[in-house]
Amino acid sequence: MLAVDLGQKRTGFAVSDPKGSMALALPTLEDVEPADVARVAEEQAAEKVVVGLPINMDGTVGPSAQRALDFIEELKLHVDIPVEPWDERLSTAEGQARLRLAGLNRKERRKRADVAAAVVILESYLRRTE
Repeated sequence: MLAVDLGQKRTGFAVSDPKGSMALALPTLEDVEPADVARVAEEQAAEKVVVGLPINMDGTVGPSAQRALDFIEELKLHVDIPVEPWDERLSTAEGQARLRLAGLNRKERRKRADVAAAVVILESYLRRTE
C-alpha cells in the first residue's frame, strides 16, 4: 500500500511493509502530477493508493481538500488499483512533533514534513482497517 501526502511544493510518500503492519518513508518528490504517483505505485508494487484528504477541522471540504479530491480522480485514470482518500487531519502536526522528538532542526523538519505526514497517514489507515 502506498500513502501520499500532497504538499504545496513537495509530496510525501510512505509504503507499507509486506505484512501491512508498518509504514516506511520514501523520498519526497516536487511538483507531482498523478502520473508521477502512478509510477511510484508501480515501482513499489502497491495494491492500493491512499491519498491524504486535508478536511477542515469542522469536517468541511476546503480548497486543499478539493485539490486532493480532484487529484484522486485524475490519479484513478492512471492506475489499475484502488485509490482511496483518507482523512489526514492533524497528520502534519503529528509528523512535525515526531521530527522534533527526533531532534531535527526547523530546516530539516520543513524538508521532511510531507514524508512524515505520509507515514502518519499510512499508519492511521493501517490501524483503522485492521
